[in-house]
Amino acid sequence: MEQVRVSKILSELGLCSRREADQYIEQGLVLLDGKVVDQLGTKAFRGQKVELLKKAVKKQSLKETIIINKPVGYISHLDDRKEFKPASSLINNENYHNSSSKKNSSFNKDGLAPAGRLDIDSSGILILTKDGRIAKKIIGEKSLYIEKEYLVRVEGNLTDKGLKLLNHGLTLDGYQLKPAKVKWQNKDQLNFVLIEGRNRQIRKMCELVGLKVIGLKRVRIGNIMLNDLPEGKWRFLSDRESF
Repeated sequence: MEQVRVSKILSELGLCSRREADQYIEQGLVLLDGKVVDQLGTKAFRGQKVELLKKAVKKQSLKETIIINKPVGYISHLDDRKEFKPASSLINNENYHNSSSKKNSSFNKDGLAPAGRLDIDSSGILILTKDGRIAKKIIGEKSLYIEKEYLVRVEGNLTDKGLKLLNHGLTLDGYQLKPAKVKWQNKDQLNFVLIEGRNRQIRKMCELVGLKVIGLKRVRIGNIMLNDLPEGKWRFLSDRESF
């Protein structure tokens, strides 16, 4: 049986990300078979007991995750070019939506990063987090288990064959897309549920079946719904919510 890094085991156990695990190791907050791991790169067998000390568990639980309703015209990530406005610039007291939360709306945004992208021409739910566990769920190797739901306003004529292809059978840049769930929401709007998120995937899928996207809004990531969160506003992910 092959030994692997203790940080990888912690990540596989869902206790933290590998980067966070390395930080906890440096702080002396990781145990291997009851003994403190004091060296980065330490390896162990998966059958050995690897755990975080209570101080690390508490630190991990205090890492904030933000849900924001991103408007069109904002980008998901920070960018050095001044003409692009990052979604994180909306996270301030004025735009805080959940006044009943016990958390302080003027918290420190350092370390907050988007878990996935939503292009500048699209609106809807965007997740920003300091918690590596959540980022891994949404954009990690196993993120295909996380559904993402979109409302897509379109122009053009969609045949039954085209709708069937949107659900499964399309190829982008030589890559065969995984099955999706696509249906009519109303007479000019489609509902897409995807388990992958390639660059501008929905817009390209629609082009392949003769449709033009004139509006795209993401309304769900996993179990987290956008619901009545107003555009441009944000709130904390609550302790009762999970992806």
